[in-house]
Amino acid sequence: MATSSDSSVSFEETDTRHDEMHSTIEAWIDDLVDHVDDAQASEEFQEWLDVQSRFHDYSHRNTLLIKLQCPEATTVAGYNTWRNEFDRHVQEGEQAIWIWAPIITKQCPECENSPSYHEDSDCAYDETPPDEWSKGLVGFKPTAVFDISQTEGEPLPELETEATGTTADLVPALTEAADALGVTVRIVDADKWAHGEAKGICKYRSLHDLRPVVEAKARTNQADLAVTLLHEYAHALLHFDGDGEIERAKREVEAEAVAYIVGRYWGLDTSGSAFYLAAWESDDAEVVHERLGRISRTAAELIEVLGE
Repeated sequence: MATSSDSSVSFEETDTRHDEMHSTIEAWIDDLVDHVDDAQASEEFQEWLDVQSRFHDYSHRNTLLIKLQCPEATTVAGYNTWRNEFDRHVQEGEQAIWIWAPIITKQCPECENSPSYHEDSDCAYDETPPDEWSKGLVGFKPTAVFDISQTEGEPLPELETEATGTTADLVPALTEAADALGVTVRIVDADKWAHGEAKGICKYRSLHDLRPVVEAKARTNQADLAVTLLHEYAHALLHFDGDGEIERAKREVEAEAVAYIVGRYWGLDTSGSAFYLAAWESDDAEVVHERLGRISRTAAELIEVLGE
């Protein structure tokens, strides 16, 4: 599945440069689609997918509660779930993260209370006995969960998505290109990074200054840092222009495909992008082709701004 190359690609300054660039980008998109298909079929991805399916999807309210109590949380589950499903144990002394868990039980068809609350209410419903009532949501209860960082035991499978390669000047070139791209960029020391396991983010500076801000977590692997910056720059160029209707999965496909192309242009091994995209679009890798025009234009813009 590797797409590494020993050196960066160069498009000569000729009348056909534009066509050559877009022809190459389309060929690389074809490669990426093939690699995503391979990634989806791999044993590594299937194992990762199986583990992910055992974690709950938390409501927006519970997600906020988790982030308020443990901002660095990435993978959350209950005490018994960690022990029974994943063979991991909550470490002694760890503080629980409290969320609201739904209470599902027999429910009165009229007052919608549980049998015990129904008995204490003024509801006169008695057409069917409680043991024949259907189950439904009758309330919420506080429940303790823990982040993976608070546990120890068997490791969870991970997908290797890091870019590799050698380029001494791509990160500086990306930071210098920020003004030309209309973006503010910051590389944040790891000990000051406040966004958990995310490698980078793209956000508005403020309600009054709508210039996108790209932040990336500093790391030793400069190739991976460069690809993270490319990914977030793509978000800034593609998704800050009123295209809010594009669902997040499609936005991630576009941004990562752009990072894959521009990173590959600079001679980096960006094959890990296939696993990244498989995780977002596990049913249909062809979504990359559906977004081809936007991906191609943005990749070409970044290549042009960064220069030869």
